[in-house]
Amino acid sequence: MRHRIRLEFRKMRRLRTLPLLVGLVIAVAALSSTSLFSGGTRETFDNPAAQPWAALLLSYTMMAAMTSPILAAVLASRQTDIEHSGSGWTLAAAAGRTAGSLCRSKLTALAILLLPAVAAQSLVVVGIGLLAGIQVPLDLGPWAAYTVLLYLVDVAFCALHIWLAARVENQLISVGCGMLGAFLAVFSLLMPPAVSKAIPWGYYAVISHAGQKSGDVVYVTASYGWIAGFLILVAVVFALATRRLDWVER
Repeated sequence: MRHRIRLEFRKMRRLRTLPLLVGLVIAVAALSSTSLFSGGTRETFDNPAAQPWAALLLSYTMMAAMTSPILAAVLASRQTDIEHSGSGWTLAAAAGRTAGSLCRSKLTALAILLLPAVAAQSLVVVGIGLLAGIQVPLDLGPWAAYTVLLYLVDVAFCALHIWLAARVENQLISVGCGMLGAFLAVFSLLMPPAVSKAIPWGYYAVISHAGQKSGDVVYVTASYGWIAGFLILVAVVFALATRRLDWVER
């Protein structure tokens, strides 16, 4: 398994996956923090009642919902398309590696890559908040919980897009689904929670730990049971789908 993951990282170097990921992390952090430099926002930096960290977390949640579905689709598509274009499925089969095991290796490699990326993304947003002058103590719990859940949901969508990219050679379909998902993820932040829970991309809104109440930004409690159920469902679907791929002749 380690050898297979190392091979996936070698493919990432060829695909320049790391620069793409770093660029997006910086872009999301920058876009999430733009509101910090407005005059009205700066006036709340020393007011605990104004919840400046919650407001920043809500802005971060919106930017992550807008970009993460596209990121998952692009990463999975690029990592899988190389097998279509380079006869990778055939070469892997000749080496005794099934299509399903190859997909599982790709997911493991992407999960390893996303872990520091998502953590760094949150840390950069917090760092910008501190540099901008927020004086209210940071509420670490909601930020840490959101970061962990964002990572898990990103990995879940990478799994779904790896399977789709493996089954459909035209990668525009996978990336197109990611773009549609980004729209639904952002729109889900405005939907009733019950509707968001019924849409896969709505879980970018379900994991939110900040929201608006009576016009004020406050911390909220995420629906951890629903989130756990969604992640378990994706894991089961991916496991069964890739097992089925093991028997598909390429």
